[in-house]
Amino acid sequence: MATSDAILQVLSGAGPCVFSSNPCFRSSDLTFSSKLHIKCVKKRASRCTKMFKCSNVLQNGIGNHWFKGLGDRDLSVNATIKKLHLLRCKGPQAERVSGVTDGGNGAWFVDGAKSLNLNGVVTGEQTDGFRVRDAQQLTREKEGFASNGALNQEKEHLETNGAVGTGRDASPKVSVDPIEEEAWELLRDSMVYYCGSPIGTIAANDPTSSSVLNYDQVFIRDFIPSGIAFLLKGEYDIVRNFLLHTLQLQSWEKTMDCHSPGQGLMPASFKVRTVRLDGDDDSATEEVLDPDFGEAAIGRVAPVDSGLWWIILLRAYGKCSGDLSLQGRIDVQTGIKMILRLCLADGFDMFPTLLVTDGSCMIDRRMGIHGHPLEIQALFYSALLCAREMLAPEDGSADLIRALNNRLVALSFHIREYYWIDLRKLNEIYRYKTEEYSYDAVNKFNIYPDQVSPWLVEWMPNQGGYLIGNLQPAHMDFRFFSLGNIWSIVSGLATRDQSNAILDFIEAKWSDLIADMPLKICYPALEGQEWQIITGSDPKNTPWSYHNGGSWPTLLWQLTAACIKMNRPEIAARAVEVAEKRISRDKWPEYYDTKKARFIGKQAHLFQTWSIAGYLVAKLLLADPSAARMLVTDEDPELVSAFSCMIGTNPRRKRGQKNSKKAFMV
Repeated sequence: MATSDAILQVLSGAGPCVFSSNPCFRSSDLTFSSKLHIKCVKKRASRCTKMFKCSNVLQNGIGNHWFKGLGDRDLSVNATIKKLHLLRCKGPQAERVSGVTDGGNGAWFVDGAKSLNLNGVVTGEQTDGFRVRDAQQLTREKEGFASNGALNQEKEHLETNGAVGTGRDASPKVSVDPIEEEAWELLRDSMVYYCGSPIGTIAANDPTSSSVLNYDQVFIRDFIPSGIAFLLKGEYDIVRNFLLHTLQLQSWEKTMDCHSPGQGLMPASFKVRTVRLDGDDDSATEEVLDPDFGEAAIGRVAPVDSGLWWIILLRAYGKCSGDLSLQGRIDVQTGIKMILRLCLADGFDMFPTLLVTDGSCMIDRRMGIHGHPLEIQALFYSALLCAREMLAPEDGSADLIRALNNRLVALSFHIREYYWIDLRKLNEIYRYKTEEYSYDAVNKFNIYPDQVSPWLVEWMPNQGGYLIGNLQPAHMDFRFFSLGNIWSIVSGLATRDQSNAILDFIEAKWSDLIADMPLKICYPALEGQEWQIITGSDPKNTPWSYHNGGSWPTLLWQLTAACIKMNRPEIAARAVEVAEKRISRDKWPEYYDTKKARFIGKQAHLFQTWSIAGYLVAKLLLADPSAARMLVTDEDPELVSAFSCMIGTNPRRKRGQKNSKKAFMV
C-alpha cells in the first residue's frame, strides 16, 4: 500500500525535483511548456498506433517504470512493453548550441595547509568545508536559484567572501590558461540539447571528417568525463538531465534477431533526432531520443560498462551537487536495482568476476579480452560500492544488499589474490607445477609456465607491479591495461600497497606507457601472427594503433584521480604537462599511434570530446584535489575484516566440507 501511495505521489507531480532547468523535469509549480509523449513504433519503421500524454509522469522522471512491488525479488519493470519506444518532445529542433554562458567559477585553488591522506580522505577543515558547500548549495537551490547563471553568481560570491569552507583559496582569480579556455569552448560546442535543455555531449565534433558513423551520438561512457567536468564547474543541470533521460531509455525494449537482453541494460549511446509530425502542417517537427543498445553498433557489441558508469556518475552528482534527492527517487532506485540484478544474476561461472564477451567496454572491438577483463571487474566493484551507498534501506532490498555484500568480498579477494603480478609472483608462476587436483593446489587455474613470455621477463621492473588483464582456466593475459589498473586504485579494488605499486610501475615504465602522449590503453601491442589470430587481422587495430597499444589522452582524468587518492599528484601533473605540449596543436585527437605515441591516429577523429573533457577534469582535480572525493571509494572496514578471514581460510590450506560452505556476511 505504501508503495502504491508513493507511486501515485510521483505520478501526480508531487515528488521532489530540484537542481534542474529542464522543462521536461521541472517541478510541478513551474509552467510545463513542452508536451512529452511516448510513441510506440514497430522496429522503428511503423508509426504510432497509440499515444500517451504523460507530462506529469515525465515531469518527475518516472518515465516508463511501472512497478508490481518495489524491492520485490521478482520485480517486473515495464514487462508489458512489446515495441520499441521513442521519447518525443515537441519543441525546438535538436541542435548543438555554442556560446553557452560560462559558469563563472574560474579555476579551483588548493589550500596548501590541507592535504589528502593515503586513503584519499580530506584532512583538516576540507571535509567540513565540502559538506558546508554541499549544504549551502542545496539550500540555495531550494530557495529558487533555478538557473545556472544565478547559481554560479551566488557560488562565486560566497567563495570570494570565504563562506564556502576553507577548501578553496579566496585569492583573486588568475587568468584562464589558453589551452583550458579553448577546451571549454570546444566542450560546450559539443553539447546536445533536447526539449531546449542540455542532455549530453556528442562523441566528436570533427569538421574535417567525411565519415561521421556514430560519432554524432551521445555515448554513456564518453559522457562521463564531460559530466565530471561540468560538475566540477558547478553546472549540474546537464548531468541531472543526462541521468534521468538515460534512465528512461533503460526500460525500453531491446531486441536483435528476436532476442532481448536483460531489462537493466543501459544503451551504449543515443541520438536526438528531429522528425516530422503527422498532420497537415508539413513544417511541424518534434524531437525524439533514439537509443542504440548494441543492435546497430559495429560488431553488435553489448555495452556492459554503460550501466556501471551510470551508477558511478549518479553518486558523483550527489557528492558534488549536494542533491541527494535524485538518488532517493523511486525511478532512480529502481534503475539501480535493475542494473544490480542483471550483474548479480546467477549463472554457470565459478568465479565472482563478470563474464563478458569481447568488445564490451572501452575496447569495443575484438582484442582478446573476452572472459573476465580487468576493466569490467574494476567498474563492477566500483558500481557495487556506489550502489550500496545510494540504495535506500528497506525490507524489499535486504536480499539484494546481502548478495551485493557477498559479491564485494569474493570479488575483491579474487582480483587481489589471483590477478596481481610482480617480479616475485612472476617467478612463482615460472616454477608452477601443472595438472594439480586438490583443494590446496598452488596452481589453481592450471597455468602453464610457458605462458610467461620473454618480453614480460625483460619488462617487469624490480619495484612495482600491476593487475593482469584477464584470468581464465589455463590462461593469464599478462598485458597491462591502463584503465583497469587505474580504476582499481580509484575504486579501492586494489589494496593500498598494490595501488602504490601500480603507480611505481607506471613511473618505472614511463617511456613505454606515457612516452610522447599519455596514456597507452594497453601494453604491449599484439603483432604478427598473434595479431592476425586474436583480432582477425583488424585493419583499425594494427600494432600500436587504436585499441592495440594506442595512446588515449582521455585516460588522463582517471590517472589523475588515482594519483590524488594515493597522495601522489605529481605523477598526474607530469603526465598533463606532457599532453599540453601538443594536444591542442594536434586538434584534440581521439588517440595516437606508434610505440611512442608520435603520430596522430591514422583513423582518429579530431576534436574528440572525451579527449577534451579528460584534460579539463585532470586540470580541475589537480587544482582542487579535495574534489576527487566524489570519484574515489575507500575500503569498508567490515569488508577488510571479511577479506582477512578469507585469506586465513582459503589460499593454500585444505578445506573441509564445513569450511567450504562458509559464507561471509557483511
